[in-house]
Amino acid sequence: MSRSAPAPSFAVISGGQVHRALEGRHREVVDLIEAAYRTHGAGDTVNPPSYFLRFPDRPTSRIIALPASISGEVRVDGMKWISSFPENVAAGIPRASAVLILNDHDTGYPLACLESSIISATRTAASAALAADRLTADRERPRRIGFFGVGLIARYVHQYLAGTDWSFDELGVFDLSAEYAGGFATYLKDATDGAGRVTVHESAEDLVRNSDLLVFATTAGTPHVTDPDWFSHNPVVLHVSLRDLSVDVVLSATNVVDDVEHCLKADTSLHLAEQRVGNRGFVDGTLDDVLTGRLTPAADRPVIFSPFGLGVLDLAVGKHVYDTVNAAGELPVVEDFFHEMRRYG
Repeated sequence: MSRSAPAPSFAVISGGQVHRALEGRHREVVDLIEAAYRTHGAGDTVNPPSYFLRFPDRPTSRIIALPASISGEVRVDGMKWISSFPENVAAGIPRASAVLILNDHDTGYPLACLESSIISATRTAASAALAADRLTADRERPRRIGFFGVGLIARYVHQYLAGTDWSFDELGVFDLSAEYAGGFATYLKDATDGAGRVTVHESAEDLVRNSDLLVFATTAGTPHVTDPDWFSHNPVVLHVSLRDLSVDVVLSATNVVDDVEHCLKADTSLHLAEQRVGNRGFVDGTLDDVLTGRLTPAADRPVIFSPFGLGVLDLAVGKHVYDTVNAAGELPVVEDFFHEMRRYG
């Protein structure tokens, strides 16, 4: 009879540890995200559809499960479990909360549970910074940036742009809440130390028309930016929140996604476009196509990057955090987590 292997260890990694493992490593994390995109593009991942838990009594809220597996150098399986409760903001706590489970590649045993709102925001911001860099490679570097929606994700996107050597002459802000817009403008002034002019715009149109790089990071459930003429100056749009732009705006632009199957579902702006035209021909390619040179977006049209958010990106960042904490000898292992380890007692 074979002998029992030692019980695997299981760790719980706090948000503080996650923050310390990632703080100040913007370039390293962007490179990590690029590698994960390339692994996904090469077919060395499993990234099934996300699963949405919705509530009839709380229609604005949801919890999403993102299972995934990534091979290559990362070699880990797992799942992100992330909730979005917009009413939290009025109560003074963040809208989103999340955990990430990492599973051992060989045994399937869970390795760790990590606080993942930071990981999720980090991978979203790093993906946006990577896309901004590559989608503007063949055009003049944008000097005017606009933020439509001013929560945690917008802050992280700005931090990752700044941390990868972006700077701007003008930084625009718009939000339906004047209080939130003013708070984010104060953050930008402090973060840039006066290096760029910060403007709170009175209308969405003013923000769009006065920005060469746009970040949409709202909680919108249906399109609310409807006029393609606002984009006639051909900006690059990081459509992180996925549901802000009307079908007409989508169809007037070059559209780049992280994954076609994932982006064209759940009533995203691109999904609505597919439903109208009956095909996916308006999708020009993926970010991996841009990374590998298969797609070079034209400079004479707006370019919209719509990232649904791949679970494999969370795994790549989460495994990096796990390895960093483990290498520092600070892995907080839960003793006796796996207790029944003998088949016959």
